Amino acid sequence: MSTLGKADRQELLLVRAEQFAKVILVNVRREFPNDIRHMMKGPGELPNRPKDVFPAFYGCLDWHSCVEMHWAVVRLLRTVPDSVPADEIRAVLDEHLTADNIAVETRSFHEFDRHSRPYAWAWEHMLHHELSTWDDPDARRWAANLTPLTETITDAFLSWLPKATYPDRQGMHYNGAFGLSRALPHARALADRGEPALLAAVIDAAHRWFDDDTDYPARYEPGGADFLSAALCEAELMANLFGPTEFTRWFDRFLPDITNSGLFTPAVVSDDSDGQIAHLHGLNLSRAWCLLRLAAALPPTDVRIPAMREAAAAHAVPELDLTSGTDYMVEHWLATYAVLLLT
Repeated sequence: MSTLGKADRQELLLVRAEQFAKVILVNVRREFPNDIRHMMKGPGELPNRPKDVFPAFYGCLDWHSCVEMHWAVVRLLRTVPDSVPADEIRAVLDEHLTADNIAVETRSFHEFDRHSRPYAWAWEHMLHHELSTWDDPDARRWAANLTPLTETITDAFLSWLPKATYPDRQGMHYNGAFGLSRALPHARALADRGEPALLAAVIDAAHRWFDDDTDYPARYEPGGADFLSAALCEAELMANLFGPTEFTRWFDRFLPDITNSGLFTPAVVSDDSDGQIAHLHGLNLSRAWCLLRLAAALPPTDVRIPAMREAAAAHAVPELDLTSGTDYMVEHWLATYAVLLLT
């Protein structure tokens, strides 16, 4: 299994879907430990427990991880329903994605300074998009319940993006390219319904930030706590925005020597219990996802494609069994990137 083609990914997904779903279901309902980040403006602001302010997304250590893991379990339920505990998944989503819970979540979004921008915002939009585009009565109900929070986050994007003069290129939550890429599906769906503002803002920011990038210094990656490749995430975003010919020209300027850049060598993870070092597991999976997306965006005869596909497999396959049975610093989020890659 050297290239992670579509059939390979489907086989890997069917074998591991139940494993992914089970670890997600445990973690989205695990309230402690919990990392609530809040700039206190006075005494008495912190809640007694996370559920008080995040009744839907209280698990998985932190809010953004819980949101993305909800997306992952919805994605599994939608794509491989016969390979996962579907009734249990639906019961958990029924418990979490109620109108009352989302009303509290929406108020908390305004009050708590802990929502990683744009990472958590984009994953919430991915969750809403997954639900709202699925022809399933439960999904339609969950999407409707989630809509107030989604609209609040769309407004936050529209307020922030025009002011964001420069991109954030770090390999963690503040990465601008990954956030824009994950917001794109919902933005395009809104535009199709006659609401083009978010799509226009995302496209404008992407072109302002990245059109003129050349000779990206990818040899300096990875950072010690990266779970995203700034280089590959930027290229993946632009592949979504340029046509094939234009993208290839841009990509040739941006990463002219990608095969010798170090991006094809998997990261070494020395300590799963260290939350920052453990991020590198996610880097290996997100790099694999990006490499496959880029291979699909280039002309079929491009000589870089075989090496991209081989590197994607080398990064991903060893990580897939680490989504469960490892340290909590890995388990509370890594399944998201396995699902992103395989579906």
